[in-house]
Order: sequence, then C-alpha cells, then structure tokens
Amino acid sequence: MAMRKSIQLGTIIDQFDLEVLYGPEGYRDRKITIEHVDRPGLQLTGYFDYFDKERIQLIGLVETSYLNGLAAEERERRFDMLFAYHPPAVIFARGLEPYPECMEMAKKHGQVILRTGETTANIMSMMIAYLRTALSPTITRSGVLVEVYGEGVLLAGESGVGKSEIAIELIKRGHRLIADDAVEIRRIPSGGLIGTSPELIRHYMELRGIGVVDVERLFGMSAIKFDSPIDLLINLEDWVEGKIYDRLGAEELFTDLLGVQLRTITIPVKPGRNLAAIVEVAAMNNRNRKMGYNAAKEFAERVDADIYRRYNESGLGGAAAAEEER
Repeated sequence: MAMRKSIQLGTIIDQFDLEVLYGPEGYRDRKITIEHVDRPGLQLTGYFDYFDKERIQLIGLVETSYLNGLAAEERERRFDMLFAYHPPAVIFARGLEPYPECMEMAKKHGQVILRTGETTANIMSMMIAYLRTALSPTITRSGVLVEVYGEGVLLAGESGVGKSEIAIELIKRGHRLIADDAVEIRRIPSGGLIGTSPELIRHYMELRGIGVVDVERLFGMSAIKFDSPIDLLINLEDWVEGKIYDRLGAEELFTDLLGVQLRTITIPVKPGRNLAAIVEVAAMNNRNRKMGYNAAKEFAERVDADIYRRYNESGLGGAAAAEEER
C-alpha cells in the first residue's frame, strides 16, 4: 500500500529560500500533505465555502490591491477570519510588506508568515511542481534497481535467486546501480515511476559469501546513480523443468504499481545462463518497443506472410490451404 507522504514546512522554507517574518514555536515541523498552493482572493472577501485549510496560501499584487481599498479595521477582520482556519503558512510574494493588521492577527492565531522576492506566478508554479514530486505516492519493494543502456530495470524475485550477482556483473559492464535489496518507488505527476534507494543503504550491496560492499568506493562514481525512472520489471525465477516459457515475446505483460502499468517479463534462472547479457538485451529490446519497433510482432508477420506465399504458389487458398497445413 502506498504511504501518504508529508513534508516539513522547514524543508520548503529552505528549498525556496523564504524569509520568515513570523513563526511560532515549532513552526518548521508543521506537516504539509497537500501539493496545491492557493491564492486566498475569495477568502479575503469573506467567502470560505470549499476552502481547503490544508493548503499553503499565497498573497500577491491582486490580493494586496484589494486589501488596500479596505479600512484598517476591516483588514484586521479579514485576516482574523483567514487565520482562524490555520493554514500551514501564508506567503507574501514580490517582496511585499505585510500589513500591520496581518502581523497582529498572525501572532494571535500562531500563523506562519513568509515572504519571497519571486513573482506570484513563478513561486506558485515552482512550489506546486516541487510538492507534487515530494508528496507523490510511494511504496517500497524488495529488489534491485539498475540503469542499463538508459533503461531503469527493476530486478525482482525470491531471496537468493541472484539479483545482486547480476547487478554486480552489469556494473562491471559499465551500467549503474540505483538500489539494492529495497527500492523506494514513487509515482510522478507525468504518470511514470521513479525508483531510489533508502538513505541508510544507498550505494551498498550485499553479496552472499562476501558480505556488504560499497559500490561507489569499489567501482567509482560512474557506477552509481541517485534515482532512475523505472521502465521494465524483470521477474527472476528458478528454472522449472517442463514449464513452458515465452519464446516469442509477442504477448506483452504488465504489472500494476501505484496505478502505473509497468512492462514485465519473466526470466528463468539456471546454471550456465549469462543473465547479465540477457538483462542487457531485455533493456535494449524494451527501448525498441517504446520507440515503436516490436521484433516479435515483425517476426510473426513475416512467418504469416511466408505461409500465405507458399499457399498461393501451391495453388491452395482459403479453407483448403488451412486444412492442408493442419
């Protein structure tokens, strides 16, 4: 199940270099759980139907122009009404100076007041984009995530099937490790998936018989990457004699992760198979499919065309040709 994420207000303040004009005790620890940022135009007129108090509020030239036309007592009443809902923070854009009535009501309600020199449109768009990424739905899956020829490949399978050993061989071939053992996966606004490693185990890998190794120190900075889009899921499983495995690849299978359909293939594992090379080919083939080329489909079409050609040359056709073929 995806976790509902939150981000501390202090992180946002540092990220956007916001000036703190007033902040009560513990204000940096306030949790932001909504990706949207609102401009409280209607609320400053006294209309609070459908007001989402969990959103950061942004005040710019339009709002201040309206407030300039009000008497000081009325401005105080409007800010009193707005701050009574306790939104996470109120940001003044364009370096605007808050009204004295605003600061007075902020202290009364314990309301955080921030300021930025950015234009209202710029800070709003940048903050929404940042929050969408930071608050994206996230799950943690067991597996190994590697980047192979620019494709993010998630290796999954039972413990001991050889995921880490394949990853080491891929690293030696010039590919990059993102995460071993546990992969944090989040859905991004564009609809794709991004994978990274938990901070505690980032760049470390466990190899049975050797122990934990630091991939960055052993192979250098070029062998690791902080995060990567996930383009392909490869399920590794022990080879089962008599089981029918896909040999053509015409059928496309997908796994649902956070509502995203991720292309999935299964690779059987047995001694003697060069699994690192197979994963490389799978990554290149996946990239070809994304670009519109499907070798399995083309091969099937060539076989069908050859069958029809031989039927026509033999003077057979239709049902008779099909009957002879059977």
